[in-house]
Amino acid sequence: MDKLCVILGGGGHARVLIDCVNAIGGILLTGILDSNRALWGQELLGIPILGSDDLLAERKTRGITCFAVGLGGVGDNRPRERLFKLGLSYGLEPLTLVHPNSSCSRWAKVGLGSQLLPGCIVNPGTELSENVIVNSGAIVEHDCLIGNHAHVASGAILASTVTVGDRVHVGAGATIKQCVTVGEGAVVGAGAVVVKDVSANTVVVGVPARPTG
Repeated sequence: MDKLCVILGGGGHARVLIDCVNAIGGILLTGILDSNRALWGQELLGIPILGSDDLLAERKTRGITCFAVGLGGVGDNRPRERLFKLGLSYGLEPLTLVHPNSSCSRWAKVGLGSQLLPGCIVNPGTELSENVIVNSGAIVEHDCLIGNHAHVASGAILASTVTVGDRVHVGAGATIKQCVTVGEGAVVGAGAVVVKDVSANTVVVGVPARPTG
């Protein structure tokens, strides 16, 4: 029997998740919940946007057993963290999605609720914590450690033994040199090249990457 699932958060990233779920199979998406009233009653790729997060309890009475966070985030991953914890608070299982067109080593560890999207590569010895996005075409080389709620955006490259803290956002096309640590809550700007450690809650941009401000 298919798992009954709800997506928390509508928008562009939710579209990608719907496509991913369809490619994997065995999961029935019953709806999307989003706090934006303007979206209620609309559909994303045929999946209805039912209303706000307040409907989670009602969804559970209808047999929902799992959820996926449909919010991507472009720097601040705290909203994704909030939705993840909200789903857990209702006793729902976080859906871990590994697209069939991604490449994930059998010797990598993928945490609950993480999402590996088309064309991404996760190599041996890497550990992804909970609710991590490795977006389309991103490369996470061997022995990297990725913290909870982090987002490695499309086309980003993490060389070997990189450590990424909780809620870090690595922007599209960014590169992080091997053995570098990026502290929790930091943001690596799109296209940046990081060659030395980044402090927590710091935004870095450029080639080589430097803190803003």
